[in-house]
Amino acid sequence: MKLKLILPNRKYVASYIKMEREFEVEGTRGAAGSLEALYFLKDFPSYNKKAAQNRKGINVPKGKVPSTLYWAVVDKKVVGRLSLRHRLWKEFSASHIGYAVKPSERRKGYGTEMLRLGLLQAKKLGIKKVIMGCREDNVGSKKIIEANGGIFVKKYIKEKVPKLRFYIKN
Repeated sequence: MKLKLILPNRKYVASYIKMEREFEVEGTRGAAGSLEALYFLKDFPSYNKKAAQNRKGINVPKGKVPSTLYWAVVDKKVVGRLSLRHRLWKEFSASHIGYAVKPSERRKGYGTEMLRLGLLQAKKLGIKKVIMGCREDNVGSKKIIEANGGIFVKKYIKEKVPKLRFYIKN
């Protein structure tokens, strides 16, 4: 497996859309704003400009923070996505890193590798303590976080859903 995180790239748009369709069929959002992303991908230059502005903190919507979206690519196909928030906007309801693995590509180690690579990017931004969270019933995500050095902090409830909070020394 040679997984790499890349910035959105026009040559992978069709593959990214296939991934989003799988999330849709599964009934999960998968990537934050999936339906919005599909709409904007039709005009890739505008989509890419918006993503670049977000990375630089330009025109970031109120209540959001600068972040970088990466596409996880293996053998010329998108297998997931990772979003790295450059800082937290709500201490107990946000994570520095959010990720999703394409349903048909799960259980192949991609999530663990995506988070490992995401932590390297967080380190480049100077984030020394990465805050992570997942649903309590998401055993796969819990294992991925722990495999990357995640230390359990607390259990909490958000929108009536039990969640787990971790931190990773970076």
